[in-house]
Amino acid sequence: MNKYEQLDLNYIGGQWRKGKSQKVIESVDPYTEETYITLQVASLEDLDKAYESARSHQKEWAETNPFQRAAVIKKAIHLMEDRKDEIVDILIKDAGSTMAKAELELDITLSVMSLAAEFPFRMETIVNDSMIPGKKNHLIRKPVGVVGVIGPFNFPLNLSMRSVAPALATGNAVVLKPSSQTPISGGNIIGKVFEEAGLPKGVLQVVHPKTSEIGDAFYSHPVPDMISFTGSTGVGKNIGEVAGREVKRTILELGGNNAMVILDDADIDRAVKGAIYGRFMHSGQICMSTNRIIVDESLFDAFAEKFVETARSLKHGDPTQKGTLIGPLISGDEVERLIDEIEKAKSEGAEVLLEGKREGNVLTPTILKGTNDMTTAQNEMFGPVVTLIPAKDEAHALELANDTEAGLSGAVSSNDEKRAFAFAEKMETGMVHINDQSVNDEPYIAFGGEKQSGIGRFGREHSLDEFTTWKWISVQKEPRDYPFD
Repeated sequence: MNKYEQLDLNYIGGQWRKGKSQKVIESVDPYTEETYITLQVASLEDLDKAYESARSHQKEWAETNPFQRAAVIKKAIHLMEDRKDEIVDILIKDAGSTMAKAELELDITLSVMSLAAEFPFRMETIVNDSMIPGKKNHLIRKPVGVVGVIGPFNFPLNLSMRSVAPALATGNAVVLKPSSQTPISGGNIIGKVFEEAGLPKGVLQVVHPKTSEIGDAFYSHPVPDMISFTGSTGVGKNIGEVAGREVKRTILELGGNNAMVILDDADIDRAVKGAIYGRFMHSGQICMSTNRIIVDESLFDAFAEKFVETARSLKHGDPTQKGTLIGPLISGDEVERLIDEIEKAKSEGAEVLLEGKREGNVLTPTILKGTNDMTTAQNEMFGPVVTLIPAKDEAHALELANDTEAGLSGAVSSNDEKRAFAFAEKMETGMVHINDQSVNDEPYIAFGGEKQSGIGRFGREHSLDEFTTWKWISVQKEPRDYPFD
């Protein structure tokens, strides 16, 4: 297989072991459709043991010297850098990543880990004078305790690690449940890397249960103090509801229906290049992908012609080949879903500007001209399907862009930066990119959405804040006067 061993097991209590369920999970190479790895599923008993192990080891880990905690994160970074080719290969086979996407994902992951390596030294105690004479107030930043992390299939390594690394760095213990479609790249690689980096046994667990067997148990379990979830809005709503009843903290990064707006003074060639990347990178399987392209009607025909021409020429197919942008979708079910959505949009009156073709699990670009109320514009496609929508003017473009329950990312193109900035401020999203496209992620920013695209922020001090809490301890140094004295 590869240098990493035991990738077909669960990691509980510092031991790699088979799950006690009778069911299995298969990691299937999305391009070849051959089974990559088969795992024995974790049972409810396994989940209990994972959470109990995390709870029993968390306090000792939190009390570990910050230099030691940082050293573990840094060692994990070096291990991943040394095994770059191996990890890229796993991302291709486990997640259907193209070479370009896998290398990008690894780079972003390493940058997230580098940021997290700073956090052990920011677990500060702040001492303030009190409004009460003779008293000192101590504000102590502490880990939240045990964090349950649920990762998605699209950027599995990065989107699991962006919770795991800051949680561990701030002294939490973690139970990680990767997507069942990407169990290795989203889970077991992370477990192996931290094991080899010297993370004490029992601080990090990686489990592979089936929701059909455990139901809501991963986030309703009494042990975890916080749940971090990246995935669909529907599942996120359920997690939020359950966590609310249990009074657990959550950070939820959910779906997007991101709009790229082309104003009437935009550079068409520049906008086309951005839109191609924003829609078709990783075959559109990114929460920040450009789902709708809203174009001022004065530029619509010129933009559409160049966009279609460029999309038609994109290299697709084998993700191991350099230059491939359109690789496989994660599964055949996703291909079928998209074909159904396209057919429904056609029945609603969408005009086909470019018809996609299916080759196994690869679907070439489909470009539609339509309205904002069509299926492909109202739903997050999560694939190489995009709807171009004409706008009468700037005000109409803004109305169309905001006409969605989602609010994750967006983009606006204009040769007038002040005009574009004013437009961006009015877009109801957590992130907007001017003269670029909607797919951007960096460690030193505030990453997150508005409306139904989630709760909380990753990046900068925001990840530090999400995975920590504050404790107030006051010291009355001199006798205090009370009203009854």
